[in-house]
Amino acid sequence: MLYLLLAILSSALVSLTMRFGEDKAPNRITMLAVNYAVCTLLAALFTKGGLIAAGEGAGVALGLGAVGGVMFLVSFLLLQWNVRVNGVVLSSTFMKLGVLVPTVMAITLFGETPRPVQFVGLALAVAAILIINLGKGGSKAKSGLGLMILLLSGGLTDSLSKIYDQWGIPKWESHYLLYIFCVALILSVALTLYKRQRITRTDVLCGVAIAVPNYFSARFLLLALNSVPAVLAYPTYSVATIVVVSLAGLAFFRERLSCRQLIGMGVILVSIALLNLPAPAAV
Repeated sequence: MLYLLLAILSSALVSLTMRFGEDKAPNRITMLAVNYAVCTLLAALFTKGGLIAAGEGAGVALGLGAVGGVMFLVSFLLLQWNVRVNGVVLSSTFMKLGVLVPTVMAITLFGETPRPVQFVGLALAVAAILIINLGKGGSKAKSGLGLMILLLSGGLTDSLSKIYDQWGIPKWESHYLLYIFCVALILSVALTLYKRQRITRTDVLCGVAIAVPNYFSARFLLLALNSVPAVLAYPTYSVATIVVVSLAGLAFFRERLSCRQLIGMGVILVSIALLNLPAPAAV
């Protein structure tokens, strides 16, 4: 559970750093490229035995890493497009609801069976996401298909950690992360050049600030899945991050929570308690 807690804190730091720099870094793709460059460097520093995996399981690390790198950038671009078309409220809601994809995958493909109380916790987690996000405004979807694609894209991207945990070899975990960020870096640099965005000092500083927690959130989540079932890890990771970000928003950005958001936070706390409730001891 320690790795899961560290993953939650790292993910929350990514959100808070992006919120802090959203008005200061005008070139989002450039900032993203800097982020992936630093993540690639960090992944290389944590990779032992050379930067190229060779031997049993190396192909899985390379293949899933390449897919992950593409999905990282695709999910970001889909989120940007949906924000423009459907608004930030619906877009962020469906992105968060992507947690359903790895959870369902863990149940249907990998044979994880939640206890009834954990099913209730998962349902409450989804309800809390809807309560908190859909209470912010009266947004209406202009592209329901775009929102569903965003949900699936974000969910499948998150699912890759569980897929690697099942099919990959632990000794290549660092290589797997290295390949993810390396492919995402190449694609984001190509997109930056295509859009002819110039690099500003603010873009670099924000990209570096986001990169450190971004890398460690991916690393800690992968490590957490070695010991924590995905049906517990993913919902807890998603909704607990919301709690941490909301509390930090109160403390550092002087934000106020509406009555609906407070109710949603209470539902989240109940869902986390139910998801992590220990199994009754055998008699």
